[in-house]
This record gives sequence, structure tokens and C-alpha cells, in this order.
Amino acid sequence: MTGFLEARPRVGYYYTGRTSGAQIIEKIKKLTVKDFQAIPVVVDRSSSVYDAIVTMFLEDVGTLFVVDQNSVLTGVLSRKDLLRASIGNKDLHTLPVDIIMTRMPNITICYKDDTIHSVAKSLIEKQIDAVPVVRESEHGLEVIGRFTKTNFTRAIVDIMNNDMF
Repeated sequence: MTGFLEARPRVGYYYTGRTSGAQIIEKIKKLTVKDFQAIPVVVDRSSSVYDAIVTMFLEDVGTLFVVDQNSVLTGVLSRKDLLRASIGNKDLHTLPVDIIMTRMPNITICYKDDTIHSVAKSLIEKQIDAVPVVRESEHGLEVIGRFTKTNFTRAIVDIMNNDMF
């Protein structure tokens, strides 16, 4: 059924009272990050600010995730962080990113089983462009993906194109 009618034994069909808009919203609230996450763009914590700027430009992203040798999340770099570091007379080739990055506990994260609705709310509330998708490992939080405003927009477009249901 399309969700407008339900069936019960000995009663027959009856109207559920749900509109098509309510059904779409219900389905959106069930979609998870794992279906829409992108490949993470990471830099090592010992990388220079110059290398991070080049990586951000070449990968065409607005957020980089800083990891250690075990792929454990140690920080996040935004465009603003890199712009702030590049103003002044600092040598960007020798300045490490771990000096300017945002550190835990100030990093918003998500897991692959979180709903895209809850992550989108976090993006809006924190006024950020992307969050790392992480999983627990023996060393800490391992980065396995990223979820951005673009990923959420793509999910909505897929729904509107009726590709998801």
C-alpha cells in the first residue's frame, strides 16, 4: 500500500489519516548517514599549514580532518582556520596544523547509524559545514567518512526525484 490505507483482519481496509507529506517526512527521519556519507579528506597532524591549504584546494572541500598515525581524529581544519593562519608573517611551510586546528571536545562528530536529520540539525546549530563520521577503535575515534551540507542536499534531491523510495 502507499501508506494511505491499512488492512486489519475482519475489519478490512481503513484510512490511516497520514498525508503524503507526512509519509515523506517520516521516511526522511529514518535515513541514516551511512547511505549518504562521503570519503573523508584527512591530513596528518604533523602536516604544514601550507600542505593543508593545498590539500583543501586540490580536493575541493571546505573542511579537513586531522588524524594521527592510527587514523584517529585529533582535530578539524576549516577554511577560516587556514585563512586566519595565513594572515601575518608566519612561515606556512613550517607551521604545523596541530597548532591552529580545532580540538576535542569542540569537534562535532557523528556515527554511520545516526539519522541524517539529527546530523543536519547539528550542522545548523553549530554553524559548520561538515562533520566527521567516526567509529570507535582501540586507539580512539577513527575517521571513516564525512557528512556535509551537500550530502544532506543530495539526499533531499534523491527523495524528490523519487530515487529513494
